[in-house]
Amino acid sequence: MRNEERDLAPSVRRLHTYLTGQFPFTARITIADNGSTDGTWAAALGLARELRLVRAVRLDQPGRGRALRAIWAASDCDVLAYMDVDLSTDLNALLPLVAPLLSGHSDVAIGTRLANGARVIRGPRREVISRCYNLLLHATLRVGFSDAQCGFKAIRADRARPLLERTQDTGWFFDTELLVLAERAGLRIHEVPVDWIDDSDSRVDVLATALADLRGIVRLGGGRQLSRFLAVGVACTAAYIALFLSLRAVLPAQAANALSLLITAVANTAVNRRFTFGVQGRRHAVRHQARGLVAFGAGLLLTSGSLAALHALAARPGRGAEVAVLVAANLLATLLRFGLYRSWVFRGRIAPPSAVPTAADADASAVAVVPAAGSAR
Repeated sequence: MRNEERDLAPSVRRLHTYLTGQFPFTARITIADNGSTDGTWAAALGLARELRLVRAVRLDQPGRGRALRAIWAASDCDVLAYMDVDLSTDLNALLPLVAPLLSGHSDVAIGTRLANGARVIRGPRREVISRCYNLLLHATLRVGFSDAQCGFKAIRADRARPLLERTQDTGWFFDTELLVLAERAGLRIHEVPVDWIDDSDSRVDVLATALADLRGIVRLGGGRQLSRFLAVGVACTAAYIALFLSLRAVLPAQAANALSLLITAVANTAVNRRFTFGVQGRRHAVRHQARGLVAFGAGLLLTSGSLAALHALAARPGRGAEVAVLVAANLLATLLRFGLYRSWVFRGRIAPPSAVPTAADADASAVAVVPAAGSAR
């Protein structure tokens, strides 16, 4: 948590009231200050003196992952949890979050804004970013959990210790890395649909966070195929433009566009088949091409539908709005095609990574709750 002076005191008091009045288990609140330059640390010290469940820890460097690793590794509690400092997630979800861990039913629990039963209030930009990110994770890393970045998670301490030793990220990608390692280790991940309200004053740098997330995905082994897929896509887009301009001299625009798209779609599938997904020989080549055209058709419907929806909502949308919608739709279409290529068109399989060793089961009785920085996505 860094420079959260505004939200810290009211949020911690609200959490403390809930834990002392409604939460049926022993709990502790840890405020981890990552080198704040405003009055956050002074407020944290004041809360630690005022409230019996609160303690404050100061770290010199920023980073949510750095704070969680440090606090969780030093904790003697049986269950470790954290939530966004602005309490975007309703506290009524805390007990359903930790109960499966306390009972031994699950090893990790996450709040999800993308499952049935969740009620979410946030702007369209955050909605698109969140869904694109989770779609990217499913396409590249084959994860099974639905919402990697909801700031509302808990884990059994005995399961956390070996995972913390394996994590490398110190920032926002820490959540995803921890969940991927947990899933690869065969741990049971429980999902809780949550009520979540976006903090409109969030100061998270979305672009920097997105770039860091992409680097993390590559590091975890999900980027090689994606990078090749994107390289093929860039090459095919350049070929499409050149072909369209050549055909446009002798054909109407719609015909030139359709023929250019068809030729480059066939080429895209053929190159990705060999270069990206390593499929050799002619076996199933026709089927792969047919499915590749379906994948491109799905992407085309997504982009065309998004543009049609914009014009239905606004009689005369500006060119900037059209470009923004098409950029977002094309990003989703690219991820959709990649997911279809990987899971259906070529039916590639990835060998499961080696499991992370876990400690023996232990009865859980105490919960450590760490308020983290404001929500990112």
